Amino acid sequence: MGFIDSYKHLEKLCGEVLNDDRRVSAYIDEMLSTPRGSYYVRTWDEDLKNLKHYRWVRNQISHEPGCTEQNMCDPEDELWLDEFYSRIMNQTDPLSLYHQATRPRPVSKPVARPIQSTPTYTQPSNYRKPARNNVGCATMVIITLLVVAGIVLLTQFI
Repeated sequence: MGFIDSYKHLEKLCGEVLNDDRRVSAYIDEMLSTPRGSYYVRTWDEDLKNLKHYRWVRNQISHEPGCTEQNMCDPEDELWLDEFYSRIMNQTDPLSLYHQATRPRPVSKPVARPIQSTPTYTQPSNYRKPARNNVGCATMVIITLLVVAGIVLLTQFI
């Protein structure tokens, strides 16, 4: 297709996607104004660098005497532009990936489970709690130790 044709193709798509007459420049500006893009998208910095470079190449070819595709471009440049176009179409371009990574996720509500009626035990109104023995824990320990000591002493005399 040629570098300029590939660039024009990408430029038209960027203008349509962003609804902006500045096209590729609008895409670049959107990337520049996006906070932490490289944190969310692995290829962010490289893509931004390439877009800026290819915009500069396109401007050189269009406005500078003696600048042509033949002396300014490699075949890989055209391939990159075509591939980036495809990434926008597939929503795998940097801005799409950023928006996918940062969009709010809906909070999932817990699944409503049917309430199961479980029988509950109620004490009869005339129920009396058994009286508690007021012997404390420390007292029980002392009594146990005395009993054990007594057993030990008795076994020595037998």
